[in-house]
Amino acid sequence: MEVVMSRRALIRGLAAGTVVPMAASGCATNPEIGRSQFMLVSQGQLAKLSASAWSDVKAETPVSMDPGLNNQLRRVGGRIARAANRSNENWEYAVFDTDEKNAFVMPGGKVGFYRGIMEFSENDDQIAAIMGHETGHVAARHAAERYSQQLAAGVGLQVANVALSQRDSRYKGEIAAILGVGVQFGIILPFSRKHELEADKLGVDYMYRAGYDPRQAVRLWERMGAASKNRQPEILSTHPSPQTRVRALDAYIRQRGYA
Repeated sequence: MEVVMSRRALIRGLAAGTVVPMAASGCATNPEIGRSQFMLVSQGQLAKLSASAWSDVKAETPVSMDPGLNNQLRRVGGRIARAANRSNENWEYAVFDTDEKNAFVMPGGKVGFYRGIMEFSENDDQIAAIMGHETGHVAARHAAERYSQQLAAGVGLQVANVALSQRDSRYKGEIAAILGVGVQFGIILPFSRKHELEADKLGVDYMYRAGYDPRQAVRLWERMGAASKNRQPEILSTHPSPQTRVRALDAYIRQRGYA
């Protein structure tokens, strides 16, 4: 069957996220976030990839032996894991000895915090805000969903190229490039920003259950915003701006009665 769509319809559809390729996998509802997710990769596959990536990071990045930082990370991490009902996982923690203000939690319970973000945080509550956020990504299966979305977007562009090969051949390269921009800005980047805000909300839920002060998540992002320099516009970023996160967190904390 020939795929027939106009250039305008392809650009508008991909940019809006309404042109979605058929896939061998269906959708499933994630109770943590209360919505359906499009998946092309299993959690088991992600865990295997995570184990390999974890080994690579530890081999390539110096690991801090500071007992204070390591004990703090394990202490906060254990409380957040219990609050997220994930204490049965084989958690492994590492503080990486660089100034980078970053952290991650991989599927399978691999937790990496950089010394820079540990030292930037003012207290256990702010460490818990970061830990809760990163654990929220795992609980929400964001890595699998984002990977699946990127795979699907690639397939969608291939379908579009097939259609374009039948029409508008003089401008195929230019149109394909525009479609790529449409997928990037219309689907993948907004999807990533949505993931970040979902993880923020899950994070403060876990903080509250673990006995930490959720308002410290707002305080953390206020400080991160003050420390940010030369940040690119939000529309070009995979992450919401600190100001957007502060507003969303403040509203959610009030809504949930955590204030």
